[in-house]
Amino acid sequence: MNRSILPLVGFILMVGLLGYGLRLDPKLVPSVLIDKQAPAFSLAMLEQPSRQLATADLIGQVWILNVWASWCVSCRAEHEVITALANRNLVTVVGLNYKDEPADAERWLQQFGNPYATSVIDRDGRVGIDWGVYGVPETFVIGADGMIKYKHIGPVTHESLEQKIMPVLKELLG
Repeated sequence: MNRSILPLVGFILMVGLLGYGLRLDPKLVPSVLIDKQAPAFSLAMLEQPSRQLATADLIGQVWILNVWASWCVSCRAEHEVITALANRNLVTVVGLNYKDEPADAERWLQQFGNPYATSVIDRDGRVGIDWGVYGVPETFVIGADGMIKYKHIGPVTHESLEQKIMPVLKELLG
């Protein structure tokens, strides 16, 4: 009798753990990159593919990296908020165009507006992997020292901009 109950107890425990895991919010997963040096990249600019932008070019200033793609429905949802942030002219907003066709990305920005100082092309997603990107959109706040100070997973909303991102920016900008 005891031998037949053990598999049932094991199954119930596994279902319980799975149920618990499914209730967790993936947006609350802390990034291991917080307070670490931003991963280096040097990528072609979407607007001028013959020119490169590197993380080293941004040292000395507070900036935001917004990971986006033309095929991303959630990116469209957050676009208005990223545009509003860029229009505040507080920091440089750089787009990381992730696993996208450059022509599609350019059309998307022409259609919806371009909030980015520049977008760089991460066509194969390798830079996104270095930055710990789970999916798009994701947004990072980087300090003048080149350290990642905050990571937002998912679309930035007006609420998350004001309650999460702006306090970090205000602290960094003094």
